[in-house]
Amino acid sequence: MSVRRLAEKQPESFEFTPQNKAWLEKQIAKYPDGRQASVVVPALWQAQKQNDYWLPRAAIEKVAETLGMPDIRVLEIATFYSMFNLEPVGKYYVQLCGTTPCMLRGSDDIIKVLERRVGPQRKVTADGLFSWLEVECLGACCNAPMVQINDDFYEDLTPENFEKLLDDLAAGRPVKTGSQAGRNSSEPEGKLTSLTSLYGDGAK
Repeated sequence: MSVRRLAEKQPESFEFTPQNKAWLEKQIAKYPDGRQASVVVPALWQAQKQNDYWLPRAAIEKVAETLGMPDIRVLEIATFYSMFNLEPVGKYYVQLCGTTPCMLRGSDDIIKVLERRVGPQRKVTADGLFSWLEVECLGACCNAPMVQINDDFYEDLTPENFEKLLDDLAAGRPVKTGSQAGRNSSEPEGKLTSLTSLYGDGAK
């Protein structure tokens, strides 16, 4: 497991927006007194979303202050879970699954597109639109290869449809989440080859 550190350049302060502060107070109210720490993961996630999908030190300290926790306890959580980004990311943060099913289905070709279009991992493009990182299994193996961009999955990728996806995002055009090959979920490509009748072939 790689060591995760906070970014060198940090903003001086962080404050929750009034909407996010009200949201956080509502979450805290769900727990008995003394159990506010139970909200730490959702609080960090909300702080990250507010801060362009990355967590600065000031946001981690603000969460600790709000929940009455030592700073180091919240820092431990933020650095442990890879869902928290500790450095700036692009407006469209691409997490590419490179685990075995995606690799066997062509994730290396998707990596080549990212290296050519975006650059090396963890680098934000000059226009601030894209950055990417190879991650472990994202749980959409049936529709490999796939990526997660911000909160959404994009599956059944090829170099061609992935290029178009990046073009559309860059241009601000609407994009379709999920399968890029027209599947509704994870049914076989083409047509069903099993479970084609209620009782199975030959059953009365």
